[in-house]
Amino acid sequence: MVRFGGTPTPTRRAAGGTEPARSRERFLEGGPVEAGVRAPISSSWQRCRSLGLSPDRSDLPFRDDYDTEARIVRAAAPVLDRLRDRFAGSQMNICVADASGTVLLRRFGEASLARSLPAIQRVPGFVFAEQFAGTNGIGLALAERQLIRVYGAEHFAERAQTSACRALPVRDPLSGRIEGVLCFGYPRGFDDPALATVIRKAARAIERRLLRHSSARERALLRAYLDTEAEAAVGRHYTIGLDELALGQHSRDRAILMETATELISCAQRAAVHVPLSDGRRVTLLSRPMTSATGVVGLAIEAVLPGPAPRHPLVAPRQVDEVPVFPAGPAASYAGHPLGAVTVAAPGRTATGGKGVTCLGAPDDHPAAAPPSRGLLLVGEPEVARHALAARRRLELLSEASTRIGTTLDVRRTAQELAETAVPQLADYVTIDLPEAVLRGEESADPHGDLHRTVVHGIRDDCPFHPVGKQVDYGPTTPQLRCLTDGEPVLEPDLEAAAGWLAHDPEHSGDLLAHVHSLIAVPLVARGVVLGVAAFYRGRDPAPFGDDDRSLAQDLASRAALSIDNARRYTRERTMVLALQRSLLPHGLPEQDAVDVAHRYLPAESDVGGDWYDVIPLSGSRVGLMVGDVVGHGMLSAATMGRLRTAARSFAELDLPPDEVLIHLDNLVGRLDREDAADDEADIIGATCLYAIYDPTTQRCTMARAGHPPPALVSPDGTVSFPELPAGPPLGLGGLPFEAVETGLPEGSQLVLYTDGLIEDRHRDVDDVLDQLREALAYPERPPEETCQVVLHSVAPAHPYDDIALLVARTRALDPGRIATWDLLPDPALVGDVRARAMRQLADWGLDEAAFAAELILSELVTNAVRHGSGSVRVRLLLDRTLICEVSDASNTAPHLRRAASTDEGGRGLFLVAQLAQSWGTRYLPQGKVIWAECGLDGT
Repeated sequence: MVRFGGTPTPTRRAAGGTEPARSRERFLEGGPVEAGVRAPISSSWQRCRSLGLSPDRSDLPFRDDYDTEARIVRAAAPVLDRLRDRFAGSQMNICVADASGTVLLRRFGEASLARSLPAIQRVPGFVFAEQFAGTNGIGLALAERQLIRVYGAEHFAERAQTSACRALPVRDPLSGRIEGVLCFGYPRGFDDPALATVIRKAARAIERRLLRHSSARERALLRAYLDTEAEAAVGRHYTIGLDELALGQHSRDRAILMETATELISCAQRAAVHVPLSDGRRVTLLSRPMTSATGVVGLAIEAVLPGPAPRHPLVAPRQVDEVPVFPAGPAASYAGHPLGAVTVAAPGRTATGGKGVTCLGAPDDHPAAAPPSRGLLLVGEPEVARHALAARRRLELLSEASTRIGTTLDVRRTAQELAETAVPQLADYVTIDLPEAVLRGEESADPHGDLHRTVVHGIRDDCPFHPVGKQVDYGPTTPQLRCLTDGEPVLEPDLEAAAGWLAHDPEHSGDLLAHVHSLIAVPLVARGVVLGVAAFYRGRDPAPFGDDDRSLAQDLASRAALSIDNARRYTRERTMVLALQRSLLPHGLPEQDAVDVAHRYLPAESDVGGDWYDVIPLSGSRVGLMVGDVVGHGMLSAATMGRLRTAARSFAELDLPPDEVLIHLDNLVGRLDREDAADDEADIIGATCLYAIYDPTTQRCTMARAGHPPPALVSPDGTVSFPELPAGPPLGLGGLPFEAVETGLPEGSQLVLYTDGLIEDRHRDVDDVLDQLREALAYPERPPEETCQVVLHSVAPAHPYDDIALLVARTRALDPGRIATWDLLPDPALVGDVRARAMRQLADWGLDEAAFAAELILSELVTNAVRHGSGSVRVRLLLDRTLICEVSDASNTAPHLRRAASTDEGGRGLFLVAQLAQSWGTRYLPQGKVIWAECGLDGT
C-alpha cells in the first residue's frame, strides 16, 4: 500500500518487461534502437554509448564534501520525512539529489532496506549524473528536465535491471532554476501510475518551502532596514512612505520607479540614478547595501523627491548626517539603461564632486534649497532582482516578438525575423534550418533529413556555422534531431558535456566550442506540420541557458512557426495562382509584320492579380494590341482574367472594331458577375481594358479604353504623349457606350500599353511617375525589348503591390510596292479584266506558284460582290507573310458557307474559296464590308 496525504493507494504488479530487455540487448550488440523504445530512453542510450559507458560498471563517484545545509536539503527534509511515514512498510527508496546529481538525502519506507541495500543505494554522496551512472531516474530527469520514469531494462547499468524509478526536477519558484531532483526507487514489479501524482505533489511541497525561505530572507532585510531607520535621529531629512511618495504620479511613473529600483538591486553596489517623471519632476533613487542579523546580504532602494516635505503625517523621521559614500573607483555609467545614467562617485565625495553635505537629487546646489522628501522604495537580494529583471525582459521580448515576427508573407524573411528578435536579448547566435519543400510552400516528405541552412544570425559574423544554403545532416543524438523527433525543445546547458552533439561532427563542433557554450534546439511546428528547427546558441554570456530560456525560446519559435506556416501556405497559394496566371497569358508572340513587340509581366509582391496582355494578328496585315486588369487578387482574379482574355481574343478575331469589342466584354463581365453573385455576393467582378488596332497599310491606329490608363505614344523624333482617349467606364457597369479614336502612327513610332500597377503607387504621385515614364520612353531608337527593361527598372515601384503588364510595339509600314488596288464598277464583264491584272501583279512579285489559287479566289469573291453587293467594288492584293486577297463593297450583307446540293446551280463558290485559302472571313466597315482570303505564297 502506498499512502500520501492520508489516502492509501494500492500498487499493482507491472508487466514482465521483456520488450525493453530485448531492445536493450539489441542496442548493446550494435543494432538500431527499436521503434517501441520511448524517445527519452533511446536518446539517453545513445548518449551513454557516445560517452563510452559500460553497462556492467558498478562504481560511481562519491563526494564527501556535499553541503548538508544546502537550501534544497533544508526545504526537502520535512517533506521526505512525511513521505517515509506514508510509504512505511514498503520497499520504497526516496532520495533528493542536487542539480549536479549528487544524492543529499535518503529515506526508506522499510527500515531494513537501509541495512540490506549496497552503499550506492543507501548512502548520500554518490553522483547519479547520466555521464557517470548511465540511464537512470536522477540523471535522466536532469537531462530531460521533466518528470521521468525508468523501468527495469531501460536502465543502462546492469545493477539497476530489477528496479524502477520515477524522478522529477525541483525548481526554485523565483528563478525557475533546477535546485535538485526528487526520486522514488522501488522494485520493478511494483510500478504504479499513481506514483506520478504523488511525486508531483511532493515536489510542489518542496518548492513551496523554498519560496518561504526566500520570503524569510527578504523579511530579514526589511527588518534590518527598519532597525537602522529607528536608530536615526530626527533632522532635516524626512522619510515618507511609497504610497505617499507616489501621490500625484501616473501609474507609468510608478512602474518606471519599480523597474529602476529592481535594476539597481541587481547591480549589487552603491549607486544613484535620476528618473524623470511625467510631470517634469525628477526622482533620485539611491541604493544602499545592507546585511540582516541572520547574514542575508541585500540592498535597500530609497527614493528622494525634490521639494519641501509633505504636510501630512510622516512614517518615520530620520536625520542623515552625511550623504552615503559610494565605493571606490571611477565614475561608471550604465548607458544601456533606458531612463538615464547610473553614476558611481569616488569615496569621500558627494555626487556633485565636492566635500560636505549635499543632497542628491536637489534642484540646485544652493544650501538654502528646500530639503527633499525621502522614503524606502524596495529591498531585496541581487540574485532575486536579477531573476525579476530577466523575467520582465522575457515578457518584453515576447511582446516585441508579436510585432517583429511575421511582418511579411515570405518564409525566409519570417525566419530571419525570428533570429533578429532573439539576438542578442536571448541568444548570441541563431541558426534556422528548413526543408527545401517548405521554402517552396509545400510540406516536406522528410522534414528530418531534408534540412537546409536558411538563416545564420549572430552578434558576430566569424562564428563557423554552416553557411546559408548548405544541406545540414544531423545525427540521431544531436539536439536538433532529438527535438524534431520528440516535438519538444532540447536544452544543452554545457555543450562540452553534450556527447551526442560533439560526436556528430567532432571537428566542426570543436571549432564552434571556441565561440559558444550552451544550446537550445526548438522544433518549428505549426498546425501539426514540421517546418524545421531553430538552434539558439549562447557564448558571450557566461551563464548557460536555463529552463526559463528554453520556455522563452519555445514561445518565440511557436510564434515564428505559425507565421512561417502562414507564409508557406501563402507561398503555395501564390505559386498556384502565379502558375495559373502564367498559363493563361500568351506563351509566345504570334508571327506578324505589323509591329515589333516586347512584353513583360511582373506579379505583385503580396499577391497575384488578374493583369493580362495580348497580341492578336488580324486580317489585312493588321494587328490587335490589348492590355487588361481584373479587379482584385488571388485565384478568382486569375481565373476571371483567363476567361476575359479568351473572350476578348475571340471578339477581336471576329474583326470587330475596338469599341464593339469592349461592348461585348462589358456584357460578358456583367453576366459573369450576375452568375457568380449567388455563390459569393462579396466577390464583384470588374475589369479595365485598352484595345488598339494598328493597320500597317495605312499607318493608322484605332484605340478604345474601358476605365484603363491611356497608352503612351512615342513619335520617331522622341516626342512622348499620352493621347486623350475617352476613358469609358470599367467593364461590368453596363449601359454606357465606348468611343474609339483613330490616330496616325508613322513608321518607327512606339505604342506603349500598360496596367495601372506601373504608375500607381501609394508612396508616389501619379504625375511624377508619368514624368518618369516620359523620360524613360524618350529614346525612339531603342528596341522594344530594351524599352521594357528600362521602364521596369526606372519607373516600376521597387516593391509593387499590384501586378504590372507592359506591352511595347514599334510600328512598321507595309511597302506600297507590296500593295495592289483596283476599283471597278459592279459589272460582270470586268471580272476577267481584274483576273488578268492580278495575274500580272503576281508575276511581278514572283508568285507564279500562287497564281492559280489566287485567280480562282479572286474570281469567286469579285463575282459575289458584283452579283450580291452594292456600289463600287474594290479589289486589293497584299503581299505579306501570305498573299491576302480582299474584295470590298458597300453592302452589309455577308456570304455564308453552305453545302450545295447536287441539284443546286450555285452555292459552291465559297466552298471552293475555303478549300483553296488558308483562312477567310468578313470584316465590316463603317460603310460596307470586306471579304478576305489568305493563301500561301507557294499556292498552298
